[in-house]
Parts: sequence; C-alpha cells; structure tokens
Amino acid sequence: MTPSRLTVADVCADLGISRSTFYDWRAKGRGPKCIRLPNGELRIRVADYERWLEELEESA
Repeated sequence: MTPSRLTVADVCADLGISRSTFYDWRAKGRGPKCIRLPNGELRIRVADYERWLEELEESA
C-alpha cells in the first residue's frame, strides 16, 4: 500500500537533498506544502508533493 503522506526524510531521499536544504526551501516558501502534526513533526501529502514537482517542471 502506498502511503498518503511522506516524511521529510522521504522527500529528502527522493530529491537527493539534505534536511537543512529542505527546511531552507520551506522557510523561503519554495518547498512543498506541509502538515504539522500535534507532536511537531511534518508530513507532506503525496498529492501535494507531486503537484509541487509538476509546478517545478512547468517553470523549468
């Protein structure tokens, strides 16, 4: 079964970037839309992540 949400580690591994790069992009408003869980961890909906990647392709 495919997960409906990804962790920051999942996204970083997929993109081949460090966690610090992910958080830098997020701070600059350049990363995918995230959900903050009650425990403070972030999750990224797969649909939001795929949409964000498509937007990057369109602007390239």
